[in-house]
Formats: sequence, C-alpha cells, structure tokens
Amino acid sequence: MKSFLLGCVATVEKNRPYFAMLFIQFMYAGMALLSKAAISKGMSPYVFVVYRQAFASVALSPFAFFDSKQSAPLSCSLLCKLFLVSLVGLTASSNLYCVSINYTSATFAAAATNTVPAITFIMAALIRVESISIKRVHGLAKILGSVLSLAGAITFALVKGPSLGFMKWYPENQNHSSHLLTTVHSKVDIVRGSLMMLSANTAWSLWLILQGFVVKQYPAKFRLTAIQCLFSFMQSTVVAVAVERNNPSAWRLGWDIHLLSVAYCGVIVTGICYWLQVCTIETKGPVFTAMFTPLALVITAIFSAILWKETLYLGSVAGTILLVVGLYSVLWGKSKDGVKGENLEAEQTKEETRLECLVQH
Repeated sequence: MKSFLLGCVATVEKNRPYFAMLFIQFMYAGMALLSKAAISKGMSPYVFVVYRQAFASVALSPFAFFDSKQSAPLSCSLLCKLFLVSLVGLTASSNLYCVSINYTSATFAAAATNTVPAITFIMAALIRVESISIKRVHGLAKILGSVLSLAGAITFALVKGPSLGFMKWYPENQNHSSHLLTTVHSKVDIVRGSLMMLSANTAWSLWLILQGFVVKQYPAKFRLTAIQCLFSFMQSTVVAVAVERNNPSAWRLGWDIHLLSVAYCGVIVTGICYWLQVCTIETKGPVFTAMFTPLALVITAIFSAILWKETLYLGSVAGTILLVVGLYSVLWGKSKDGVKGENLEAEQTKEETRLECLVQH
C-alpha cells in the first residue's frame, strides 16, 4: 500500500506541469464565458475592467511583497515606462476585449486568443526581436503558421456556413436566439467586434514583447505585474468615469454574476494562473506552455453550446482548424530555433574548453 501511494505521488509530481496547464486552460475558458455573461447581462465593460484590475492588484500584492528577486530600484524613468506599457497592454487590451465580447461570442473570444502567438511573432520580427530564416524549413514554418493563424481568426469571424446539428441539444421550437447571451447582432456589429478583438490581441502581443525589455531592468516579476495592474486600475478608472459619468448605477456590484466574474478574472486568472504559468515556464519552457492554448477554445466552444446555447457553424470549425494548425506550425518552428540555439551554445562551450586545454598545454 505504501509503495502504491509513493508511486501515485511520484506520478503526480512527474505530470504536475501537465495538470497545471490543463487547469490554466479551463480557467481561461471560464474567463471568456463569465466575461460574456456579465457584460451581456448589463455590466459596463469599462467598469468590469476597473474591478478586474482592482481584484488583480489585491491578489498579487502578497506575492509582490515577498518577491525577493528585485535587483534594481524603482526609478522615475522606469515608472514612466511601466505606466506606458500598462496603458498599451493592460488597459487598452482589456477594454477592447470587454467591449468587443458584447458583439461576438465567448467561443470567438477564445479562438481569437490563439492568434496571440502569431501576432507576437510578426511584431517581434518587424522590430528585429525575432529572427527569420526563409532558407530553413523552421523559418518558413513560422511564417506560414502566422498567416494560417490570422486566416483562421478571420474565417471564424466572417464565415458561417451550415450549422452543426449534433451540437443542438435544445428543441428546434425553442426560441434560443432570444436568450440573453445569444443576442443576434448585425453583420456590422459582428465585424466591428471581431476587429476590436483582434486589436485587443495586438495590444496584448505588444505588451508581451515590451515585457522582455522591462523585465531586464526590473526582474522582480510579481512586483512588476502588481505595479502594472495598479497603473491599469487607475487608467481604467479614468476611462470608466468618463464613459459612465451619467450612469452612477453602473458601478453597483451585488451578489450576482457581476461580482463573480470580476473576482474570478482578477484573482483566479491574473493571480493564480499567472503564478502557475511562471512555475511551468521555469520547468518546461514557454513552448510547452503555449502548446496548450487551443484547449481553451475547445472547452469554451463546448460549454458555450451547452450553457449559453451558442450555435456552432462549419465555418467556425474550419477557422479553428486553421488556427490550431497555424499555432503548432509557429511553435514547431520556435522549438527548432531553441534546439539550434542549444546546439550552437554547446559547440561554443566545447570550443572554449578545447582552447583552454591548448592554452594549458
């Protein structure tokens, strides 16, 4: 019995990164579903962002307080940089996401998230942060994967085709379109929401790139994130006050889906999931972490069809396939870059060792 328990513990310990990533993707799926539910039920998207960033700041504060990896003081110049980075990546991205989700579905929100790796790669290549080698297979794979990911997102948003009947669990005579979370929007609203969602992902991708520069100056990751969430809270408050200045009731929170959504997105998604991702990246690397991203789309699509009665179309499936294929193409190319870098580093180390031996002799 003891050996069995030890074996179970060893198995769980070995597969802990996999369990962590599965948990994270379920939480991200929940974020899309709850955000859609709260905003569709009348909560102002701008106020939603304010409360979410407030909960995130509070949740990250204990981690930031005990973060002992700080190597540089917070200068005025660095604070200004963090303020601008927060404005682009957290405030603009979150507000665009929450406004656009009112015109799209939770499934599309999860699908559009899969474009982040491709958009990040394209932007990083344009500013020379990422290298591209069109003479190598993995270089072409990254370019092709980026194009396929963007094409998949556009297909998901604009192409419908026939509906998938096997996902319709509700009776045909039920007027499911009148459901609060399945409000029928015009094509203009759908296109507008899709473009805003892609703009939100573009802002988030830019934030990811800028983090690489900022973290070198301030390596205390939890403190860095907590400060940016605090800045975003202040910026989002200004935006929300300006937009909702004639609607004081928009700030009211009760014991309902509104409070649950902002607490969930702030504490669970930004707090716990961030910590789990940092731990997983340290043990398995960023490529391993990114490979689980499409799971959130699958989970969201299934629960949206069951809970919110969203209809899935053949175009959505085609767009999803393009997204997943493009994503894994980019990730495969990135993994080959990593292997090439490791081999080059090993060769350099070997050459340095050989030179040291020659010098000693």
